[in-house]
Amino acid sequence: MLVSADAGGMENVETRRRWRGPLLAIASSAAIGGILAIAVGLPAIWRLSRPYAVTLALLVVIESIGLVWALARVRRLPIGMMVVGAAGIAALWALSEECRILPAPDPFLPLNSTVGIGGWLCAGLQLLVVATTVIRLVLPMRTPGRSARLIGLMATAPLLTVVVLLGILSVVTAGSGFRGPSIPATTRPVTMLPAGRRSTVEYCRPGGVPLPMDLYLPRVAATSDPAPVALYVHGGGLVIGDRRTSGLGAQLAGHDGALFIGLQRRLNASGFVVASIDYRLTPGSDWRAPLSDAKCAVRFLRAHADELGVDPSRIGVWGSSAGGQLASLLGLVGPSAGFDRGQYADRSSAVQAVVDMFGPPDVARYGDAGPFVRMILSVSLGDSPRVRRAMSPASYVRTGAPPFLILQGRRDSAVLFDLSVGFSHALRAAGGSATMVAVDGAGHGLDAPGQRPSPSELTDQVVRFFRTSLG
Repeated sequence: MLVSADAGGMENVETRRRWRGPLLAIASSAAIGGILAIAVGLPAIWRLSRPYAVTLALLVVIESIGLVWALARVRRLPIGMMVVGAAGIAALWALSEECRILPAPDPFLPLNSTVGIGGWLCAGLQLLVVATTVIRLVLPMRTPGRSARLIGLMATAPLLTVVVLLGILSVVTAGSGFRGPSIPATTRPVTMLPAGRRSTVEYCRPGGVPLPMDLYLPRVAATSDPAPVALYVHGGGLVIGDRRTSGLGAQLAGHDGALFIGLQRRLNASGFVVASIDYRLTPGSDWRAPLSDAKCAVRFLRAHADELGVDPSRIGVWGSSAGGQLASLLGLVGPSAGFDRGQYADRSSAVQAVVDMFGPPDVARYGDAGPFVRMILSVSLGDSPRVRRAMSPASYVRTGAPPFLILQGRRDSAVLFDLSVGFSHALRAAGGSATMVAVDGAGHGLDAPGQRPSPSELTDQVVRFFRTSLG
């Protein structure tokens, strides 16, 4: 008994010595960030898949117990529990989101609903817990002197700061600024939607993931005829943003720069039904997903035209930045390109009018763009020329395209002004109608103080364009 106690005591002393100092702070900070990110998304994960939610909840509980226990009393068992929980979460992420060998739906998609790397951040923190712990326990232990400990603390402080910041970022992005993932708990049936109010419906379910659409119906129908539809696709580089009108996702999507609130109200007043969608973000989803989802939204509107009281032959679309890119692709890309996937396959995804607000027309020609723009393109689409061409509206310019209205700020440093001018020329050269509006004083957004035309004048112009194009 005495020998066993001495051996156990020596083991505990050795374990505590190995964990002394910044090691425990780094591992526990990473664990806290990863645990909280999963916890924020757990209600939405529960709505997607109860087996995945239960599995993640169990792993979070194991990791949390190990973390609290290790902080209170350093022993091998709680450290092992923390590593097991973290490794299990990281493995589930790798198998579902990266390898895609587990059954759908992807349980980490709610963490990606506002920022497409939310799942990556969470998994990265969990991997850091595992790597930090295993490496430290395996390395030979030496008792450092006071100077060595001070140098170690100074060297580790930047890493600890980065870990803490990544943990905060992981939690904030997973919860869309603590509002919860952008997957609604409830949606209305398509029938009997209240006039003059916003209603959220599920428009498609790719891979078992419900995608929300906000529908804004006019208070009073302008005529007894079915209404035209204006579909809004938010921006954010295909990586960030959501359809919601407030919170982190709204700021990242740039709704103000797309004149969304003013256009929604003016279009409703003119008898239009306005629809606004979320779509799956990259790189948490395949690069084809944003356009495939937008096409599914158009097909949904046609499939439910009678219930919604809309005219399936009068659907227009607008969007800004990456949303403008997707809007242009909706106007140009036919079914042969392979993006028409999922539900309502018997319906067309064609639109009858496009408003492109500073959307990049050719993402294959951004080699000389700024470092931030190049980084966003690399994260969202990768560096394959084939993929870049496939997501470039300029690749699909054709005869018979719908009318385009292109709005572009002259000071835009993210989407080059000359590319938009060339895109409008190409559309007209193919026999189409393309109106190019250069906005003096505007950058990457159409709400700059003192710009000409002003935001209200641009709103008027867009409404006139939709009324003329869609009747």
